[in-house]
Amino acid sequence: MSAAILVVDDEQDIEPLFRQQFRRELRQGAFAMEFALSAAEALKRIETVDASEVVLIVSDINMPGMNGLDLLERIKTDRPELAVVMVTAYGDDDTRQAAADRGADSLLTKPVDFAVLRAEIVVRMAERGIGA
Repeated sequence: MSAAILVVDDEQDIEPLFRQQFRRELRQGAFAMEFALSAAEALKRIETVDASEVVLIVSDINMPGMNGLDLLERIKTDRPELAVVMVTAYGDDDTRQAAADRGADSLLTKPVDFAVLRAEIVVRMAERGIGA
């Protein structure tokens, strides 16, 4: 089974940053990374990618249109088994609580600590029986 991680952020510079940080894993084929620039685009991607392939969604909270918390709620309603890590510049208690209440598996603050995110990916893949 191949594994895909969907990264959702309206900032276009996120894709090259994530590809650089995970270049070794991507080169080794440990997992693939998909990117969406909006919550609406992410929902379309989730519908089109084989459900068994997506093991984790990493989503920014602050985005125009549908924000990441609303996206999280939609994902957890449609696919409660899908792990979602929220990312925000505002790691205050209210934001953490809002993310937890909607079903976030984790919340990371910006700038993203890629060692923590890498560990999160390993855990989520192990839960699905996939080695990273």
